[in-house]
Amino acid sequence: MALSESPIPILDSPTTDVATNAPLIDQSKEALKDISFGSIAGIVGKYIEYPFDTVKVRLQSQPDHVPLKYKGPVDCFKQSLSRDGFLGLYRGISAPLFGAAVETSSLFFSYRIAQGAFQSTFLQPGQTLPFSALLLCGGASGAFTSILLTPIELIKCKMQVPADNSGKQPRLSIPQQMASVYRHQGILGFWRGQMGTFIRETGGSAAWFGSYEGVGLLLKQASSDPTGNQSLPVWQQMMAGAAAGMSYNFMFYPADTIKSRMQTEDVSKMRDGKQSFGAVGKILWRQQGLRGLYRGCGITVARSAPSSAFIFTIYETLRSHFG
Repeated sequence: MALSESPIPILDSPTTDVATNAPLIDQSKEALKDISFGSIAGIVGKYIEYPFDTVKVRLQSQPDHVPLKYKGPVDCFKQSLSRDGFLGLYRGISAPLFGAAVETSSLFFSYRIAQGAFQSTFLQPGQTLPFSALLLCGGASGAFTSILLTPIELIKCKMQVPADNSGKQPRLSIPQQMASVYRHQGILGFWRGQMGTFIRETGGSAAWFGSYEGVGLLLKQASSDPTGNQSLPVWQQMMAGAAAGMSYNFMFYPADTIKSRMQTEDVSKMRDGKQSFGAVGKILWRQQGLRGLYRGCGITVARSAPSSAFIFTIYETLRSHFG
């Protein structure tokens, strides 16, 4: 995929003929494709990565006291299997599946919208977007998606943290978790951790789309297609998608760690107000240093490679067959 091109069709510029509504219909069809294909790709990707994501959240949300409950990803995985069984790693997956559909479809949809806006505002008809513009469009898509994603991730993180073994705090269902958040913090409580999600999604999405475009360009240049107009074979799409997933998760991982810590706090025990994103970050840095901010990063980057590879490949395949 050439850096001056996009894997997603750019919206057509509005026609000057006000008598026709064809551009509006075309844009509506493209939006429906983004939402449908992105949702399917996101759900498949979530099934692949969810057990690893559960381990990541449990590592990130460990209490402050030492020694830590888990020695690392492998120990956390073993303890989780012993305590809850394999299906326990999929606990609370209904909210993440919905979240994955919302996140992925929103990313692809808003990425295409941002490209169309940039194209019509700054470029002449027929010009292609430079790589720097694609990075900005990726960041804009992530910023928009973060607003939709934070409430879903809040409930997901609370469901993934194991219940108190003492039995004093029974497991809560998804509706009960939602009711608890609303009762103690009101409607804005669902956006606790929004700053972390915003930083992760804005920077991460720029890296996600940018890495996919960049690796695609390198593969195009190494192929026998000098024009770069032919589609990448499936294995190369998966390679570019894997690189995108690893870039997305590694570069802004500390923001996700702070977000997870904020979202897994017991809302019923917050008597003196909520700590800000910066305050929680300072506490983690003081207690555990940089290593603490990257706890669980290895398993997250590892699981993101196949997940992101399938997401891009499924989306591109559906686009090529039904687009």
